[in-house]
Amino acid sequence: MKTQNRKKIIVVGAGRVGEAIAYTLVLGRQASEIVMIDIDKGRAEGSAHDIGHGLAYHSQVTIRQGGYEECADAAIIITAGLARKPGQTRLDLARTNVAIIKDITRNVMKYAENPIFVVTSNPVDIMTYVIQKESGVASSRVIGSGTVLDTARFRYILGKRFNINIEDVYAYVLGEHGDSQVLVWEGASIAGIPLKDYARQAGIDLAAEAPQIEVDVKTAGAQVISQKGATFYGIALNTAKIVAAIMDNDNAILPVGHVLTKEVYGIKDVVISVPCVINEGGIVRALEIPLAPEELSALRKSADMLKAFTGEVMAEDA
Repeated sequence: MKTQNRKKIIVVGAGRVGEAIAYTLVLGRQASEIVMIDIDKGRAEGSAHDIGHGLAYHSQVTIRQGGYEECADAAIIITAGLARKPGQTRLDLARTNVAIIKDITRNVMKYAENPIFVVTSNPVDIMTYVIQKESGVASSRVIGSGTVLDTARFRYILGKRFNINIEDVYAYVLGEHGDSQVLVWEGASIAGIPLKDYARQAGIDLAAEAPQIEVDVKTAGAQVISQKGATFYGIALNTAKIVAAIMDNDNAILPVGHVLTKEVYGIKDVVISVPCVINEGGIVRALEIPLAPEELSALRKSADMLKAFTGEVMAEDA
C-alpha cells in the first residue's frame, strides 16, 4: 500500500481555473506541495513558475509541473476540464468533457491508490458521476464542487441587498450546478433570524424581490462569462474551501455533490448537491435541511433531469 503525502495536491488542468485554484491553495497554506498536470506541459510549467516566483514573501510551498506518476502519493486530485464558452450551457459541454475526464481518471488511477477527487470540471454533476464510476473510488471520496459556488453567490447577493456582512448570511442553493438549481428560502437566515423576519424588520418586501434575486443568482456565472469570457476566481476560492475542510479535518458543512448511494430527500443514484459534512476522509454524511414543499419538488425534478441526462451522456460515450 502506498503512503500518501497528506499535504500533496495534484491539479489536473493548467488553464485559467486550474491556475487560479493552485494560486488560491498557495495563499491558503493548506498544501506543502502542489503539482500541475496538463497536456500542454509548457503551460503547466509556466503557471507553476509564475506562482512560484511570488513565494519568497509567502508560505514555502513547492509548486511544479509534473506527470501522472505524481499522483502515486497525493492525497487530493483536483480536476479542471475545458471552460464553458459564452452562450454554452453546462449540459452542452458534457459531451466534450466526458471523454477528457475519463482519460484523466484512467491516468490518475494508474498510480493513485484511494485518493480524494475534488471535481470542478463542468458540468460538474455529470463529471463527478463519471469520475466515481470510472475510478471505482468510494462515492464519499469523489466530491463535486457542486453548488458551493452558487450558494456563495446567493449569500453574496443577499448580503449586498441587506447591507450585511456576508458571513452572517446563511442560505443554501441545492440540486444541479446549473439551470435547475434550487434556492432554499425556507431555512435562510441572517444572524439566526429567519430571512423573512429580518426582511420585515429591515422594511424590505422579500416576496416581491425574491424572483429577481433568483434570476441574479442563476445567471451570475453567465453574466461574468459574457463580461470577461470566463469565471475562475469564484470557483477557485470555493474549491480551496473544500480542500481546507479535508486538509484540516474540519467536519465543515458544504453544499457539494457526490453519487448518492443512500436516499437523501428520496433521491438516489445521481449526483446533486446537498449539505454534506466533510473531513479528511471525504464526505462523512449528507444532511437534509428543511425544505418548503415546492423546494423539495423542485429538487427532485432537478435530480430527475440530471439522472436522465447523465444516462444519455454515458450511453453516448459507451
